[in-house]
Amino acid sequence: MPHRTETDSRKLLRKLRDEMSLANPGQERLDRITTIITESMGVDVCSIYLFRDSDTLELCATEGLRPESVHQTRLRLGEGLVGKVARLARPVNTANAPAEQGFRYMPETGEEVFTSFLGVPVQRLGERLGVLVVQAKEPRLYSEDEVYGLEVVAMVIAEMTELGAFTGEGTSFATPHQNPAMLRGVTAQEGEAEGQVWLHQPRVVITNLINDDSRAELARLETAIETLRVSIDQLLATAGTRDKEHMEVLQTYRMFAHSRGWMKRMEEDIRLGLSAEAAVEKEQSSARARLERVPDAYLRDRLHDLDDLSNRLLRILTGQGNETGAEMPERPILVARNIGPGELLEYGRKLRGVVLEEGAVGSHATIVARALAIPLVINVPRITTEALNGDHILVDGTEGVVHLRPDDSISSAFRDKMAMQAKAQERYAILRDKPAQARCGTEISLKMNAGLLADLPSLPNSGADAVGLFRTELQFLVQDRMPKRSDLVANYARVLDAAAGRKVYFRTLDIGSDKVMPYMNRPDEPNPAMGWRALRVGLDKPGVLRMQLQALIRAAKGRALSVMFPLVATASEFTQAHDTLLREIERERRLGHPLPEKLEVGAMLETPSLAYAPDSFFEAVDFISIGGNDLKQFFFAADRENELVRRRYDTLNVSFLTFLQVIVDRCHAAETDLSFCGEDAGRPIDALALAGIGITSLSMRPASIGPVKSLIRRANLIEVSELIARVQCRGLETARPALLDYVATLVD
Repeated sequence: MPHRTETDSRKLLRKLRDEMSLANPGQERLDRITTIITESMGVDVCSIYLFRDSDTLELCATEGLRPESVHQTRLRLGEGLVGKVARLARPVNTANAPAEQGFRYMPETGEEVFTSFLGVPVQRLGERLGVLVVQAKEPRLYSEDEVYGLEVVAMVIAEMTELGAFTGEGTSFATPHQNPAMLRGVTAQEGEAEGQVWLHQPRVVITNLINDDSRAELARLETAIETLRVSIDQLLATAGTRDKEHMEVLQTYRMFAHSRGWMKRMEEDIRLGLSAEAAVEKEQSSARARLERVPDAYLRDRLHDLDDLSNRLLRILTGQGNETGAEMPERPILVARNIGPGELLEYGRKLRGVVLEEGAVGSHATIVARALAIPLVINVPRITTEALNGDHILVDGTEGVVHLRPDDSISSAFRDKMAMQAKAQERYAILRDKPAQARCGTEISLKMNAGLLADLPSLPNSGADAVGLFRTELQFLVQDRMPKRSDLVANYARVLDAAAGRKVYFRTLDIGSDKVMPYMNRPDEPNPAMGWRALRVGLDKPGVLRMQLQALIRAAKGRALSVMFPLVATASEFTQAHDTLLREIERERRLGHPLPEKLEVGAMLETPSLAYAPDSFFEAVDFISIGGNDLKQFFFAADRENELVRRRYDTLNVSFLTFLQVIVDRCHAAETDLSFCGEDAGRPIDALALAGIGITSLSMRPASIGPVKSLIRRANLIEVSELIARVQCRGLETARPALLDYVATLVD
């Protein structure tokens, strides 16, 4: 086989471009491409395999194998050498294919006479599209230049596939971005929404894949790279030292932007015939493919940085910025790879829902989505490459499912579900001003969680008695610098004003773990969830804690004030924080500022250790709020950010209910108010069990208050308590089945 020269490669790519310009059916194009590659490379066989579904490759065109095997030969992912190329997302090059590990003989193709084999993945931005194969009778390894050249051709085929060049008459493949798709992710905020896709970062569309003048394209790339470098240097100059993590990302951008290896690979692609844009995207696709194979979190982050940098460079080359001229649809569903809390807040309540390709259950974006009460599904694979602006989309936040371009039957069923829920909400609205009083006479106080001033208008309409948890950290997280005390005072005062006399329980700054302020140094911790976070940060940085407590006291303006400290693990931590608050009260008194007419100070019980604190602790606190999300993860040693384990453990597990009963009994003995705050409080069956063991105050998202109140009013909590006791006596692991049976007997 002749050595591939620059001229050979450019001739091949130009032939491919000329073929693409003809208005031929999809199958004819595929057939012509295999013929062109075979003739240009001087090989005996060229075959194109494309994915029919996520696990099945189909032989779609060939020059050299038996024609009757086209659309008949199929391989599973990882099966044979072709499947191996697809699974590994990297080339397989062998001089003796039958002797290669994993080889599978397919007699219908007649390939037994071909010894040498070179297969390269056809992929775009990390998405597997197929495999391009060349074979020859002579036993030989293909040179590095030949492998590289075929990868360039495979990139062009990937772009052709993305543009729908191989669909239509003679093929059974649908045009990309046309068919319905159901994608599964992880529930981060419950609820359902229907609307149209609004991409946070619109796709860059490359129309010129092949260049006519390599020198001109190299000059375009060099100019774009220089523009990129200047923009990064400007960002570094203005970033200062406030945000260490952001600075690290920018420094990584700068390193990649000056990388000779990165630049050299793109220059080589251009010399072989690709346009500057296509060369950048080829390298970006390679980085995405490597991402899937890298287990190390740090290296994955760096590859993400390279991916982001490639997007910046593509936008410079194409002129396709975020402002595309498209208008946001009336019912926008935001689709993004990931998004920060500030950016999400800018969209605000215009959004009907959010779908992220990445994300975490406790991330900043999740916190904001919950505050905005919009459905959020995270970890949805391929959503940013599959969705287009304006696509019809259904978001089932309750089930963690996204329907993209759904057919009429799916849409109809989804709308029926939404209509039933709307009807139920109308029924719950009737209960708004009625107490959550069980049939036995016990009344449960239902409170709402909030984190934004925008949440407070829903307080009177939700039927909530109070704000059981106001997350104060959002104002710290969405800014690039520490907020001023005066800004905090104004914000907290507006919260109390909007509550209109209803009690608001302010949780002091709960940062660390997954909630890191952009202007604070982030410690390198092996287990952040159990590390330097929440009250631990406040006690170690008393200046921040004191400033926040001063702001709360001044915002009260003589009104009642309720403050609770997060993640208290020992009685001494609460004592230290409580003393800090009392000193600030005394300081404000000396300054002549009005003091709260009533001050309540409590602790969030989120660690098992605090349940066994001395009696003096339970007597010292005015109230205790069980932080159910954290307490459950520490009780079961199951990271709530880890999908492999977080759903394994049930709130209604008898061991957990028995542990909660210990807390109930200790609070009852000390005559200390107790509430339960967290996701489980808003799930009607779980809430019923919590009320049944004696927790008479529950705090949840506003939308959950109606369903929880409805069930409590139909139940008898004495019966629920006796049922749980029977489950415990019988040695059963969970009370959920028994409670479900009990609820089924209740009448509306």
